[in-house]
Amino acid sequence: MQAVFSRGAPEPVGPYSQAIEHQGVVYLSGQIPLDPGGKGIVGDGIEEQTERVLENLRAVLLAAGSDFDGLLRVGVYLTDISEFPRFNAVYERVLGGARPARSTVQVGALPLGARVEIDAIAAVSSD
Repeated sequence: MQAVFSRGAPEPVGPYSQAIEHQGVVYLSGQIPLDPGGKGIVGDGIEEQTERVLENLRAVLLAAGSDFDGLLRVGVYLTDISEFPRFNAVYERVLGGARPARSTVQVGALPLGARVEIDAIAAVSSD
């Protein structure tokens, strides 16, 4: 078991790792739209926040030896489910052809007032 860390994603805001890799699988902690440079939440709208969350996830995936094509499962947490179509348009564009299993739920609130959080499980490349 090994912790994964990327400077391209924000440091954890609590006592957890950005991800843990174990036996070729990486388990990614939830990412919110935090700027990796420590400037707080990025954007007010769901589109900009979704883009930042996916950039954060990708940075951690790359540090673990994976990418969006290695995603097995994604969990999406939205504070307003009515924003799902706008979230989904960004998600589809950024992930390209990747189609991991996914669940999406509405939650009452997210850390630091974020509108979206995403966690994931991915396969690590065997290259």
